[in-house]
Amino acid sequence: MLVALWPSYLAFVTSFVSILVIWVKHHSMFTLIERTDHAFLYWNGLLLFFVTLLPFPTALLADYLLHPDAKVAASLYTGTTLAISVSFKRLWRHATRDKRLLARSGATADARQITQQDRYGPPLYLAAFGASFFSESASIAACLFLALLFAFRDWFAKN
Repeated sequence: MLVALWPSYLAFVTSFVSILVIWVKHHSMFTLIERTDHAFLYWNGLLLFFVTLLPFPTALLADYLLHPDAKVAASLYTGTTLAISVSFKRLWRHATRDKRLLARSGATADARQITQQDRYGPPLYLAAFGASFFSESASIAACLFLALLFAFRDWFAKN
């Protein structure tokens, strides 16, 4: 009976890996951020909104992955990951514009690296979202792949 619940396991693991990557990236960003402003707090709040929304499409995906309406659940899930990626990019862009919120010493190289890595997230998640209209499995596999890729990208870069 537990084996039949594999869509739930897949949805949970995909979301967990995604949230773990978000948490690690958020932590890395905030080690470089020294100050905040009003707009930055709202960008961070928007990111928090989408991250806390993720369990809802995850539950839908687990329930509907094997049903004819799976594309709708996959589109909602991948759309949420796209929104997370875009809000992360906007949060980081706000913090780094004119280096206004970054720590004054030693943050420039690390900030540049995060900015370089950040440029791939939104277009790749947009592609996963687009794929959800044709193949729910491909779109969810893409989200899991992207989460793992972003989780291990520093490891790949060093080896």
